[in-house]
Amino acid sequence: MQAARRRSSRYARSVARRRLRTPRDRTIEAELKFRVASARDHAKLRAMLRKRGAKLTGRYKEDNYRFNGPGKSTRNTTLRLRVLNGGPRGVLTAKGPATFEGGVKIREETEVDVPDVHATLDLLQQLGFRVGWTYPKRRSYWMLDGVAITLDVLDFGWFVELEGPAEVLPEMARSLGLDPVNALRDSYSVMARKHQKARRPTKSPATPVVIPPAAAAR
Repeated sequence: MQAARRRSSRYARSVARRRLRTPRDRTIEAELKFRVASARDHAKLRAMLRKRGAKLTGRYKEDNYRFNGPGKSTRNTTLRLRVLNGGPRGVLTAKGPATFEGGVKIREETEVDVPDVHATLDLLQQLGFRVGWTYPKRRSYWMLDGVAITLDVLDFGWFVELEGPAEVLPEMARSLGLDPVNALRDSYSVMARKHQKARRPTKSPATPVVIPPAAAAR
């Protein structure tokens, strides 16, 4: 029995060592993001996408948790937990610093599907990460010619995001009536933070105390 346990333990350690030696694949995310004026623009885009044979692959609500890291080593990484349709499933995303080429935003990205967002949130907090802010998002997800096109609704506006090979995004955007020159540079989490700060009530100056005439005469 003890020999079997030792063999099992050695096997587990060897598997762990192999996994640690295996490099993890990371993807490069290339995207263009645009703000549109209203829900009417989303309706026009949906009509164009259907006419061109785009496939609607998903429609869901996200609750996004943006984390602040425990130290300097995490300052250049954006860590975000997306809770899909109220949970328990979600997606944990880490993104590196962004660069821009012809308006296209490019950054390294690692995503992990998580079956239990509550356990993931507890784990991150035990590791020293803290939720900096949260924001909701409603998203419909389309695919057209290898490009993911999402129509997003947030508290601060209506948006369109294109993600795919960097070299095809500008032409795809133009074909949908979107000029790459007008692409946004900020992420949703940055825009959400700015929106939340702008809505905070400013401190009112202290109201001066007025002494009633009768009291002043005493």
